[in-house]
Formats: sequence, C-alpha cells, structure tokens
Amino acid sequence: MHQNFNKPHSYKLDLSPEQMLKVIFEYTAKIANEKKLESVLVLMANMGREMVVADRCTVWLIDNTRSELFTVVAHGVGEIRIPFGSGLVGSSISMGEPIFIDDAYEDPRHNPDNDRKTGYRTKSIMTIPFRNNQSEVIGAYQAINKLTEKQVFSTQDMDYLSLAASYSGKSLESIMLHDEIIETQKEIILAMGKIGEGRSKETGNHVKRVAHYSYLLALGLGMSESEADMLRNASPMHDIGKVAIPDSILQKPGKLTDDEFEQMKQHSDIGFRLLRNSKRQLLQAAAIVALQHHEKWDGSGYPQALKGEEIHIYGRITALADVFDALGSSRIYKSAWALDRILALIADERGRHFDPKVVDVFFEQLPRILEVRDREADIPEID
Repeated sequence: MHQNFNKPHSYKLDLSPEQMLKVIFEYTAKIANEKKLESVLVLMANMGREMVVADRCTVWLIDNTRSELFTVVAHGVGEIRIPFGSGLVGSSISMGEPIFIDDAYEDPRHNPDNDRKTGYRTKSIMTIPFRNNQSEVIGAYQAINKLTEKQVFSTQDMDYLSLAASYSGKSLESIMLHDEIIETQKEIILAMGKIGEGRSKETGNHVKRVAHYSYLLALGLGMSESEADMLRNASPMHDIGKVAIPDSILQKPGKLTDDEFEQMKQHSDIGFRLLRNSKRQLLQAAAIVALQHHEKWDGSGYPQALKGEEIHIYGRITALADVFDALGSSRIYKSAWALDRILALIADERGRHFDPKVVDVFFEQLPRILEVRDREADIPEID
C-alpha cells in the first residue's frame, strides 16, 4: 500500500532557527564522540532528516574498489548497493552538484523498483554531494519526501542539507581514516604474531586461536565489546619478542638448559620494548600482553614476578588462552595433550598459575572455545 502524503494531519512545520541550532548542536556533539562508521552514518541520516523535515534520509558512500555506491543506513531499509553513476544519487555524485526534484516519477533517472518492492511512494527528492578535505566527492545525502504542506524541498532546505553535508564529509573522512589505520594495525599485528610463532615452528593458527579465546574470556568477564575486540586484536603479539631469540633455542627438540630457559624468558621483555613507545591504544595493549602473559597469579611467573591483580587483566586472560592452546598443540619438543588432561591442569592451577575468575569464565565459555579450536584447527603437514 502506497504511503499517502496528502493527509493534512501528516503535515509538519519547518524548523525555526532556534530548533535548527538545537538539532545541529545535538548531532554534531554525538558524531564527534562516535568512532564506528555505521553509528556515524545513523546519526548523519537522523540529523539530515530532522533538519529538512523529510520522511527519510539516506547517506550514500562511494565504494571505489567495487565501482558502486552504497548506503549502510536508509530509514526503513538495510544496505543498498547500486552501480556507480546510476540513479539520481549517482548523477549527483558524478556531477558533484545538488539535485532536487518535486516528483521522482517525472524524472527518468529515478528507479522505481524499490518502491514497487516495498509499497513506498517516493515523491520529492533532494540529493547533496559531500566532499573530503581534498574537495573530492566521497558520497551524498539524499532526503526523500518533504513532510510539510508544500511537500517539496526548497532552496533553504538545500542550504541546510549542504551545511550538514559539509560537516559530515569531513567527519566521515576522519572516521574512515581511523578505521583504515586500525585495520592496517590489525593486519600488521597478526602478521608479526605469525612471524614470532613461525620462528619457533608453531603455526599461524595458534595466534588466531589465542586471539579468539581471549575475546571470549574478556566478554565472559564483563568487558565491553570494544575492549574485548581490542584484546583479540592485540593478543597475537604476545610472543613477538621471540624474533630475537636464537633458533638453537626456539627449535631445540629437547628440554632447555637453565641458561637457555633464561634466554627464552627474555622474549617477554623484548616484545614489550618493541611495542611500548607507540601511542596507539591497540599497540599499548599488545605491549602489556607481550610483557605479562607469562606472569602467574601466585607470583611465580616472569619477567616481573607480579602477583594477583598486579598483573593486568589482559595478561591474565592471555596467559590462560595461550597455555590452553599450547598444551593442545603439537610442538617440536612435545606431543599435544588430550583435552581431559588440559582441563584437569587448568582446574588444578586455579589460584596458582591462573586468576580464579578467569578460570571460572573459561569453563563457562568452554563450548564456544572448543568450537573455535575445531574451526581453526591446524592442518597436518604432509611430508
């Protein structure tokens, strides 16, 4: 059933200057404090809809890798993707100029397919491109169906949405750059973690599994999704210091001598020194994990012999995740342990090697942990 915009009771009034300022201040403050791209797009869409009194507002972005335009948020619908240059929004972005029309069905560029699928009646449309700091068009606002009595967008609406677009383009560029930096850091951390493990003939899947286990334990301990995700992305660096340990020690098939073990223990300090000077939160977390993942709850660990809650929670979590996976994996100096034997040891080391709370959460999360272990299992090498 098509939505009817001719009913008098559905009409609204344009915002007064005071109301407009209130909307702008409210949303710019929220956007400035938000780090997730999807959340910023939601706020931008809501801000645009309120500013121009539209029924819907969509924020479109350019996906250069796929030569498409996409929107994560459109009021009432999920993600939509269209070929670059198609439709009214494609025309606006390609030209770098605003477009506003009173009746979409009188414009050949409008694609009515979505209306037919949803029963929605698109009438008035206003599309405003937005640019980054280099003045390159990176997307567009699209407002649909003006809700005032005239039911068409005005030049004042275009000015208002252009203001929102100017602010939003710069905000989006900052968020996307931040996301790109974080993704690059994650890739570097995972790659370096695999290098550290590879030098001791361990598999890249070990660091993946430890990362997933750490994430599940962090969530089980009540950490926020964002902090648990940060630990998941930092934990692959726990053994990065092994890059400085001689092969004769890392790859020794038998038991290490006391002197060799002292050299091996240095990998915690080395990893910390490699990472500690970064101002990035992710790498700071990785530095903590590298330094403290061999500390023990009873104070008998290394390198600082920390005890109890002197050990950072990241170190306590990674310690258990690392030991669980190491015992269940074949190494050059040992065979993999059976699951029952590993679980018995972890229970026995509760309050000695491991934080009792972390052990309790480990057993609560065990079904999920075993799912990860099976999914990320090592593929045996064929000689």
